[in-house]
Amino acid sequence: MNAFRFWLAKTMGDEAVLSQLGATEDELLADLAGRHVALVGNARGLADGANGEAIDAADIVIRMNGAPIPHVRSHGARTDWLGVSVAVPPKRVEERAPQRLIWVTPKRKRLPLWMARDPRFALYPAARHAELASGLGGRPTTGLLLLDLVAASQAACITLWGFDFFATQSLSGRRSVADVPHDFTAEAAYVAALAASDSRLRQGGVKPP
Repeated sequence: MNAFRFWLAKTMGDEAVLSQLGATEDELLADLAGRHVALVGNARGLADGANGEAIDAADIVIRMNGAPIPHVRSHGARTDWLGVSVAVPPKRVEERAPQRLIWVTPKRKRLPLWMARDPRFALYPAARHAELASGLGGRPTTGLLLLDLVAASQAACITLWGFDFFATQSLSGRRSVADVPHDFTAEAAYVAALAASDSRLRQGGVKPP
C-alpha cells in the first residue's frame, strides 16, 4: 500500500482498506492452535519473581507495548508476538524481534506507516475490540484484548504472567490507577469468569505441562 492511500485510509477510518494489511485474524488464530501460550503483562510485581524460565518454556510468548524485560530471570527472554497500542520505536521492536507485530488499538490514526509495511504486521479487528469494550462497559487494556484473541483460538494452554490489574502499577510508566482510562475491577472480573469457564487459562506460577 502506498503512503498516500495508507494515510487516507487511516484518516477516514476506512476499516475495509486497513483490514487488508498484514495477517488476518484467522491466520493469527491458526498460529495459536495447539500451542502453549504465555501472555506477559507489564505489572511491576512480575519483576519480583523468578519466572523467566517458565515463561520461555511456552511455545508462544506474547508481550505488549514496550515489552519491558528488566531481567531475564523474572521475565524470560523471548518475544514471539508483540501486541502494541502505542507507536513503539522501531529500535525496541528490533530488540524484541517478534514473529508477529500486532496493532491492537482501534485508534487507526496513530498507526505508523513503517509498522503497517512490516511483513510481520497484523491488525487487531476493530469489531473484536468493540464487542469486548461493550461487554466491559469501558476501554479494554492491551493485555485484555490480547487475552480475548488468544482465548478465541484453539490454544492448548494460556498462562498469564504479570497481570495484577494495576495493583503494582506498570513497568511501562509511572501513572497511577487514576491516570489510566481502564476499569481494572471489571477486567479482573472478566478474567476470573473466563478462568472459571475455560480450563486452559492459568495464572502465572504454573509452568505449562
